Amino acid sequence: MPPKNKKKESDEDAKFMRAARFGRVKNDLKMGFVGLPNVGKSTLTNLLAGASHAEAANYPFCTIDPNMVQAIVPDQKFKYLADTFKPSSVVPAVLKIVDIAGLIRGASEGAGLGNAFLSHIAAVDGIFHLVRAFDSDEVIHVDDSVDPIRDLETIQSELCLKDKEALTKVIEREKDRVRKEKGLARSVDPPLGETFQSAYDKCAKLIEANTPVQTYEDFSMAEVDVIRDFGLITTKPQIYIVNMSKKNFLRKGSKWLPKIQNWVNEHGGGQIIPMSCEFEQELFDLKDDKDAQRAFLQQCEEEVKAMGLTGPGFAVKSVIPRIIRSGRTALCLQSFYTAGPKEVRAWTIMKGTLAPQAAGVIHSDFERGFIKAEVCNFDDFKELHEGQASMAKVKEAGKYRQEGKTYVMNEGDIVVFMHNVTTAKKK
Repeated sequence: MPPKNKKKESDEDAKFMRAARFGRVKNDLKMGFVGLPNVGKSTLTNLLAGASHAEAANYPFCTIDPNMVQAIVPDQKFKYLADTFKPSSVVPAVLKIVDIAGLIRGASEGAGLGNAFLSHIAAVDGIFHLVRAFDSDEVIHVDDSVDPIRDLETIQSELCLKDKEALTKVIEREKDRVRKEKGLARSVDPPLGETFQSAYDKCAKLIEANTPVQTYEDFSMAEVDVIRDFGLITTKPQIYIVNMSKKNFLRKGSKWLPKIQNWVNEHGGGQIIPMSCEFEQELFDLKDDKDAQRAFLQQCEEEVKAMGLTGPGFAVKSVIPRIIRSGRTALCLQSFYTAGPKEVRAWTIMKGTLAPQAAGVIHSDFERGFIKAEVCNFDDFKELHEGQASMAKVKEAGKYRQEGKTYVMNEGDIVVFMHNVTTAKKK
C-alpha cells in the first residue's frame, strides 16, 4: 500500500478547520438541510437516517418544525473492532441532522414560513445546501420551473440578507457598549476598536457580494474571535448537494453540474456532492433483500455500460455514506474507540481535543480525575493483534502507549483512560 500523502491530508484538515472556525466548540454538533421546498430534503433526511423520521410529502411546507434524525457514521474501523471483540453491545458514532422546512424568496422578510425557518438554520452548526437538478411533473417546483442557479441565488440571497440585518444590529450594539464604557452621549458616534471594525468591514463586503463569510481565508484569529459573537448564518460550514435524476446520476453528468460548479466557485468555493434521491430511494427500498439490491445495482451498471461509459469513475454505488462523512468532516468531528468484551463504542470529539477532555465525553469524573490515557493506534492493532480480542500482541510490539494531559487525540485512537476521583471527607 503506498504511503498516504500527509501534506494533502494536512491541507484538507486545515481547509475544514478554517470552515468550522466560527462554530461552537462542542462534540454535539448538528448539520441542517437548507433549500427550497420540494428539492428532496425530507426524502434525503429519511435516507440518511435509514428510517422515515420526516414526513416526505409533496407539499411546500410539509416539514413545519425542524425534524432531527441521527445518521450512523459509516466506519470500517469501528466495524472491524466490533467483529474482532464480538461484544454484547456496539454503539457507533452518529451525525445529527436537522431537516429544515423550505425557504422561499422573501424569507428574510417573513415570507412563507420565513423568519422561523431562518432561526432554525441559525440553530444548526453546518449546512447541507440541497439544490434540485431534476425534472418531474409529479413534484411541483415552488417557482414552476427547474433552475438550480436561480435556486442557489435565492437561498444564498436570503441567508445573506438575514446576515446583513444581523450586522446592522451588531454594530449598533457595539456602539452602545463603547458609549457606555466611555460615558458618551447617545448622539455621539463613537470610534470602534480596530479589530472589530476590520472584522465588520470584511463581513459586510462578503455579504454584500452574496458570498458566505466562512469561505474567506484571511481573517486573523482576533477577527475570528470577534465574528463568533456576530451570530451570522453564513459563518457555518456549507456543503452543496445536487439532487439529480437517476439517469443523470448513473451517467455522472448533467447540463447543470458545470454551471453549479462555476456558481459555487464565484461565491467562495465549496464541496459539491452530486447524488440522486430517486436512485437512493430505489436502493433503500430493497434493503431487506440483499440479492434484490445486488440485482438492482447490476442492472444500473448494465445501463451505464449501454451508454458507453466505463471505468472506475462510473461505478454505481450509494452516495449516502459520503454525505454523512462529509458533514462530520465539515464540523471537524472525529472518533476514538473504547473496545472490550462487553462493549465497542465510537465516541465523538472535535479535532484537536486533548486526552482529558476526550475522557470527559465518557464521564465528567474521567476528566476531573484524569491520570493518563493508554492509547493504541487502530492500524497498529489491526496489524499486530493476530486475531486476538486483546491488546497483548500490541503491547509485546511496544505499540501500546501511555499519554498524558497534553496528548492531542487522533482519529481512530483505541483508548483506556485511567482516572482517580476521591470524594472529599465530610467535616
